[in-house]
Amino acid sequence: MSNVLSPAAAAAFIDHTLLAPDATEEAVEALCAEAVEHGFKGVCVNPWHVPRVAARLAGQLPLAITVAGFPLGAGQTAAKALEAGLAVDQGAMEVDMVLNIGALKGGDADFVRQDIAQVVGACAGRPVKVILETCLLTDAEKELACRLCAEAGAAFVKTSTGFARSGATEADVALLRRVVGPGMGVKASGGIRTASDMLRMLAAGADRIGASAGVAIVREFAEGGSR
Repeated sequence: MSNVLSPAAAAAFIDHTLLAPDATEEAVEALCAEAVEHGFKGVCVNPWHVPRVAARLAGQLPLAITVAGFPLGAGQTAAKALEAGLAVDQGAMEVDMVLNIGALKGGDADFVRQDIAQVVGACAGRPVKVILETCLLTDAEKELACRLCAEAGAAFVKTSTGFARSGATEADVALLRRVVGPGMGVKASGGIRTASDMLRMLAAGADRIGASAGVAIVREFAEGGSR
């Protein structure tokens, strides 16, 4: 990975994200405008905002992306699947769901696999990214989670919600990439605020970046690269 990307090349990796509970309609409109201006890969918002974002981005490059079971992952499987399916019906092009972390840590692999698979099924072919919340897992649990995600038909594994005690690390991204191989996506999210942060995650194996600081990151690349 080069230590410098063009602003357009950098933007193409980024899901421009606003998942704060107090995000207003006006803030989401501004997020969409920034995504179109800079050419971000997607706009990731909470489910209530999906119809607005899907309408705003219709026919344009950024994808409308939302979350399910966010941020804890501990809801009922049927509720996660319903939430995800409704979002797809309303125009979401990708869904980032949160793994049932307690079930994984408790050793119930069959339940975790089924939980993911039902959301994947509800999304009717739209890519599902599974948020592992890596800061809460051991390396062995991360490896198991990756395998279960692959078996359940997920398109990506993702490091973090951004709402736990820490976010993405190079070590975790590298571990996820090693386990899933080249056939699945790896999304790094949580605490990625600079061009240098982003480049480290890409070098470790990420092929998608979730960030609320996307505009600042792209502007940094426009000024000559990472610091």
